[in-house]
Amino acid sequence: MSDALLRLGWNEFFAAQLRGTVENDTVPARVIVQQKTNFIVASAEGEYRARVTGRLRFLSGRQADFPVVGDWVVFRPAPRERAGSIIAVLQRRSAFSRRAAGREETEQVVAANVDVVFLVTGLDENYSLRRIERYLAVALRSGAQPIIVLNKADLCPFVDDRREEVRTIAGGAPIYLTNARSPASVDALRAHLAPGVTAAFLGSSGVGKSTLINNLLGHEKFKTAEVRNNDSRGRHTTTHRELVVLPSGGDLIDTPGMRELQLWGAGEEVDEVFDDIEELAEQCKFRDCRHDREPGCAVLKAVEEGTLDPARLESYRKLLRETEHQKRRTDVRARIEQKEKDRKVMRQYNRTSKRKR
Repeated sequence: MSDALLRLGWNEFFAAQLRGTVENDTVPARVIVQQKTNFIVASAEGEYRARVTGRLRFLSGRQADFPVVGDWVVFRPAPRERAGSIIAVLQRRSAFSRRAAGREETEQVVAANVDVVFLVTGLDENYSLRRIERYLAVALRSGAQPIIVLNKADLCPFVDDRREEVRTIAGGAPIYLTNARSPASVDALRAHLAPGVTAAFLGSSGVGKSTLINNLLGHEKFKTAEVRNNDSRGRHTTTHRELVVLPSGGDLIDTPGMRELQLWGAGEEVDEVFDDIEELAEQCKFRDCRHDREPGCAVLKAVEEGTLDPARLESYRKLLRETEHQKRRTDVRARIEQKEKDRKVMRQYNRTSKRKR
C-alpha cells in the first residue's frame, strides 16, 4: 500500500474489496470534496476532479448509494487530464446518516468511513442537552466513536455545571472543554487522531467547528465568521463537506452546520443513549409499558421522586416516536423503490433481448 493512500485512511478492509476486480485503467481514490454532483478525489497520484458515471447513476437505487465525502471509490482518470470518472463506491465501514429535509423518507449520508465523531456544542445560546442526545443517537448509529466537545468555554460563567449536566446524559462518551480561538485548548482532541484515523466534526451553525479544525491544522484552511448576537447562530461559512489531512496524521471532515438533525434508522441507538430509562423500564409492572399512564411504571415513579428529569423522558418519547414513524414510512417506500428497480431491470433486459434477435 502506498504511503499516500495510508495517510488518507486506506486499509485492508477496502483493499480486500478490490482484489481481482480492478481494471488496469482504474485506481482507488477517496472523496475529499463534495459539491452537489461534482467531486474532488485523492489517489496515490494526487487530486482529480470527478463525476459519477451514467452506469453508476443508473445502478444506484437510492440517493444514499451515491458517493459522499469520506467514501473510497473506484476511479478512472481521464488521459492527460486532472479529471476522471467514479465508476463504483466501495462498501462503507461506517456512515453518518440523517433523514433528508422534505416530506419523503429519504436517507442522506453526511459522511462515510468515519472512525471518530466530534459532536460540537457551543456553551452559549446554542447549548441544548436535548440536541446532544439526538446527536449521540445518530453518532452511535453511524458506527463511529462519539466524542462531545463543549466549545466556547471562555464565554460560559458556569462551565463545571454544564459539563456535569452533559456527563449525566453522555453515556460514557468523552467530554472536552475547548475554546476555538485558543489553539492550545484543542490539544486534548489530538489524542483521538492518528495516521489513518478519520474524524468528522458535526454540530449546528456557529458552534466553531471550522475554527477548531483550523487550530488543529495550524493554519486557516476554512473560513469562519462571527455568530449572531441574538441567538448565537452561525452564517453557514462552510458550504460543502471537505476532508483534509493533518500534518501529524489523521483525516478531518468539516461539514456545514445543521439546522435540524432528524434520525435515520436509529432504534437500538436511542435505547443506548437513554440507558438509564431502559434500566428503569425493566422494573415496570408491564413489559410493554409506554411510560405514559400505566400503573406500576417505574419510569414515571422516578420522575415523581425527582430522580429522572421529565425533560429527558419527553426527549426519549419524542425520539422513539420519530423512529417508529420513520420505520413505517420507510417500509412503504422500500417496497415502492424495489418495484421501480425491478421495472428498470426488466426494461433493460427487454431492450437487450430485442437487440440480440
